[in-house]
Amino acid sequence: MSTISKDILGVVPVGKSELIQEAIKKNILILDGAMGTMLQRYNFSEEDFRGERFKDFPHSLKGNNDLLSLTQPQAIRAVHAAYFEAGADIVETNTFSGTTIGMADYHLEDIVYELNYESARIAREVADEFTAKNPDKPRFVAGSIGPTNRTASMSPDVNDPGYRAVTFDGLRIAYKQQVEALIDGGSDILLVETIFDTLNAKAALFAIEEVKDERNIDIPIMVSGTITDASGRTLSGQTVEAFLVSVSHIPLLSVGFNCALGADLLKPYLQTLSQNTSFNVSAHPNAGLPNAFGEYDETPEQMQAFIKEYLDDNLVNIIGGCCGTTPAHIKLIADIAKNYKPRVSTATM
Repeated sequence: MSTISKDILGVVPVGKSELIQEAIKKNILILDGAMGTMLQRYNFSEEDFRGERFKDFPHSLKGNNDLLSLTQPQAIRAVHAAYFEAGADIVETNTFSGTTIGMADYHLEDIVYELNYESARIAREVADEFTAKNPDKPRFVAGSIGPTNRTASMSPDVNDPGYRAVTFDGLRIAYKQQVEALIDGGSDILLVETIFDTLNAKAALFAIEEVKDERNIDIPIMVSGTITDASGRTLSGQTVEAFLVSVSHIPLLSVGFNCALGADLLKPYLQTLSQNTSFNVSAHPNAGLPNAFGEYDETPEQMQAFIKEYLDDNLVNIIGGCCGTTPAHIKLIADIAKNYKPRVSTATM
């Protein structure tokens, strides 16, 4: 269904990696907030998700936020612009579920390349517009690579612990297609995020390294795991230290945590991470924990106070927001972060 030819597409602009490395040494970089939270405000209908192109598609498409890059691109553009206006240095592409595995739920595997390419292209255009307005504050695009709905470390069948619903190679192939499209569309960074199953993420990292080798390019990589509860472990059972060791075999722009917890509950795990890695550290926590209706009530002012503790304790190099956060949250985070120097690590890992 995609009509885009890979042969005519470009790659990461020469020197952009160096620009990012320079920027992160000078300032704490601000990542954007939640895409889904902002898109929910539009209250898009099934018809809106379908647009003209998919109006006769035989399966339901409502809820497929990644598809909105094709059917409601003006909304995606507006969200990116709102976060840049709030002070973000980096916005994430609208590609959290953008693999053939993720899109299989909607029977849209054949447009995955186009979805990722167009999402990155939209973010790239908005970033370039804001950079042109203020060249002293370059804006960057992070290609968002979320987890799939299939775990490689655990069985989905309690009666068959050895069973896996996906293979490592299957994950690698799916992620490689996404990575190629995100780079071709103009991403400056690749962000492997919301990691609850590290083996799944390692397939994404393997795919990234494969594409880098094949194209003879370098592109910064951010890795962000998810501590699921007060046990201090990922869903697949890893502690902070084990997670760090699992992803430290390749050079990373940053390692960090996002989602699941609010900034207050995430802090002790971020402290452990910061004390044990020489990589830059990122965090984009939720706006607190969800209420009984699945909504997030933490105000921008409340979240700013928690983030100030991160900054006072020299914990982060990149800070933003996940579920429930809005441009208002990001603005107050950016306002306070500009008063602090980036974290300097004393760790040796």
